[in-house]
Amino acid sequence: MNLRRTPSTRRPSSPRRIAVAVTALVACCAVPSAVAAAHGETAAPPAPTAVPAPAGGHWVHTWSATPQLTEPANMPPAPYTRADRVLADTTVRQTVHLSTGGQRVRLRLSNAFGGTDLPVTGVSLARPADGTAGTAAVVPGSTRRVTFGGSPGIDIPRGAQAVSDPVDFPVPADGNLTVTLYLAQGQASTDLTSHPGSRTTSYLLTGDHLDDGDLPGATPVDHWYFLGGVEAWSPRDGSAAVVLGDSLTDGRGSTTNHNDRWPDQFGTRLHARTGTRDIAVVNQAAGGNRVLHDGLGPNALARLDRDVLAMSGVTRLIVFEGINDIGTADPTQAAAQQVTRELIGAYRQIVARAHAQGIRVYGATLTPLGGNAYDDPAGAHEAARQAVNRWIRTSGVFDAVIDFDAAVRDPAAPRQLLPAYDTGDHLHLDPAGYRALADAVPLRLFR
Repeated sequence: MNLRRTPSTRRPSSPRRIAVAVTALVACCAVPSAVAAAHGETAAPPAPTAVPAPAGGHWVHTWSATPQLTEPANMPPAPYTRADRVLADTTVRQTVHLSTGGQRVRLRLSNAFGGTDLPVTGVSLARPADGTAGTAAVVPGSTRRVTFGGSPGIDIPRGAQAVSDPVDFPVPADGNLTVTLYLAQGQASTDLTSHPGSRTTSYLLTGDHLDDGDLPGATPVDHWYFLGGVEAWSPRDGSAAVVLGDSLTDGRGSTTNHNDRWPDQFGTRLHARTGTRDIAVVNQAAGGNRVLHDGLGPNALARLDRDVLAMSGVTRLIVFEGINDIGTADPTQAAAQQVTRELIGAYRQIVARAHAQGIRVYGATLTPLGGNAYDDPAGAHEAARQAVNRWIRTSGVFDAVIDFDAAVRDPAAPRQLLPAYDTGDHLHLDPAGYRALADAVPLRLFR
């Protein structure tokens, strides 16, 4: 591992950040009459200014899911999807796994890919029964309503997101949180925002069940809809490390409802130590994602601003992406050399843009693809992977290098994954393999 130059940390008191904070506060506390009318309410006077957050802290993302345009196979099943409208008169109950904890939280809802404005009628928080993911039941008496500028709901414009008011709701590190949405009108489009690779079971049920302790008869779906992020009020030295990645970070091969993706396991490792327990590990990965070109979701260069730079409390970025760019390139020497050059150029761009925000960037080497469909007979894709990894290790562009390739390759056949970590497709890892990735990240980079 090579520890590289570390840029200075960001100053939260910079004029740009003050302007962003003032804008967010104004947006959060305003209650347009159009929103009230959309929810069948009479227009009310402006809501009072929100109660100030306690001094000595700041907001930090503790969970996020990369928003994507929902593919037909991942749409809500009947009767929740109609020809012209989705999730009308529907309760959507979802569980998320937080990284760091706090005494108060706020939500981010996303309409990034919605075909129309998204009218959200109501939102609630609760503790999942037994504290586990994958259940529709919540702890009795734990439900709290969420507001937006004092209103129970909000209309989120097409392509936008909404930040809720803070909710005094203590959450533990590495704990689960249940978020329930009710949409009376639904979305008047079959274009909607989701994260299909949730590896966590959500529940759909007709009617308003925001405060119900359980949802008997609900339809289970392994997707998240409209949830963009959860922020926790954190100590002054609390921060977030974001992982920009593809299916290997999104958790393909991990166990549904067990939260054993490698970022989850690495977060638990961080939180076991006093000096790093206030660092959140936030997963901004999408299965099938590429750095250079759109795949399943926008390319990494296009989503960097939204999925990393605009997030709260970010001081570190881990870049672990590029294998899909290599695997989908033509299997020729010329194409392999071109994708290598373009990936290196893209990594330079990511580092430059993150450094401009005072964010340290750690480059992770690409793990083996030998035996997978990406592994062409002539070895062009493997040559590109080796060339990219060599540049990551030696260029000095990244502030540090995390050698995931060395952590999970088979010493007897370095082009392939260690069999004990291989899900069988010779590309994705099982929970033990994701543990090996989590253990390969040097803790000194986070002190």
